Amino acid sequence: MRALKIVFWTLYRIWFYILMAIPIIVMFPFLFISILSEKWYPYFFVMARIWAKFILFGMGFYPKVETEEEIIQGKSYMFVSNHTSMTDIMLMLSVVKNPFVFVGKKELAKIPLFGFFYKRTCILVDRSSSKSRMAVFERAQKRLSQGLSICIFPEGGVPDDESVLLDEFKDGAFRLAIDHQIPIVPITFADNKKRFSYTFFSGSPGEMRVKIHTFFDTQNQNPDFKKAIKEKVRLVILNQLQAFN
Repeated sequence: MRALKIVFWTLYRIWFYILMAIPIIVMFPFLFISILSEKWYPYFFVMARIWAKFILFGMGFYPKVETEEEIIQGKSYMFVSNHTSMTDIMLMLSVVKNPFVFVGKKELAKIPLFGFFYKRTCILVDRSSSKSRMAVFERAQKRLSQGLSICIFPEGGVPDDESVLLDEFKDGAFRLAIDHQIPIVPITFADNKKRFSYTFFSGSPGEMRVKIHTFFDTQNQNPDFKKAIKEKVRLVILNQLQAFN
């Protein structure tokens, strides 16, 4: 039985990367044209959503979204969520229609095909470099000034300790939101780790529950509010994870 599971998990992983590649290959000319100018990013975003939904459907994942407050089209937001799986990227693209830019770790740029577009459209960060972290703020500010939104997984990565339900949050997302006076949108992903974690021999098709929480307003808040709002947002997501579990 264990041997059959290992075979399934191995094939399931291979299938995931095949699904990642197929729409990129099919849409490559259009994707390439859309990254030639930053003002064409919304067109790239539409194709990225198609790519994400194609993967989720092909893997047998079906999102179930509960919304406490509606996202307004054309408005900029700071989207933040817990982070446990590579599918967090696809699920975020699937459930959020407003064009946003990911702030993500530079290591993902090494993935063939995906990495080519990832490093040209996302804001990459080297967590070991203070210079890189400063450059993130500059690029994020530029994207926000263009009317886009930003998505950050504020844990800074997937927790090393498997027993940690939600790691401590970094300051970056909250500092940017306050600086630009944009709402913070907490989003909880309940099942991504169970569906497709970073552990190779794991995963299965099934439901992916998502909760889009009430937004946190940053209007007229000063930088000193950063720590308080960070803890409030983390508590919302942590409480929801506990409720889901």
